[in-house]
Amino acid sequence: MDGIDGRVAVPDHGGMEERGMLLTAVKLLHTLAWFTIEGCMVYVLYAGLRGRSDRRAAVAAAVVALETVVFAANGFRCPLTAVARNLGDGTGSVTDIYLPRWLARNLPAIHVPLIIVTVALHRRNLSRGR
Repeated sequence: MDGIDGRVAVPDHGGMEERGMLLTAVKLLHTLAWFTIEGCMVYVLYAGLRGRSDRRAAVAAAVVALETVVFAANGFRCPLTAVARNLGDGTGSVTDIYLPRWLARNLPAIHVPLIIVTVALHRRNLSRGR
């Protein structure tokens, strides 16, 4: 449930040490999810370039699409941002420890063109009957 200021309520089960460990766990979870989603994005792009618009590419594309919908539905912010802020990260950043800052800051600008190219490749493949 959201608090009065719109932050996600996280119970205070201990001191700063426990909150720090929880924050690290949230950032680690985010990093693992990011690598998984990026792996799917790379595979979908590779499959499109190789002319493989098959079930495996569709599953990978569904992962990327779901992440995009969740990101957009949350106002183009990672849903874990509020959790990180509530656990003590002043910026609410979930990327600042495990991803380079320039990469984290530019992810949407990198992904949008890749998604457009990937969709075009798979449309081409499907129209050719591959």
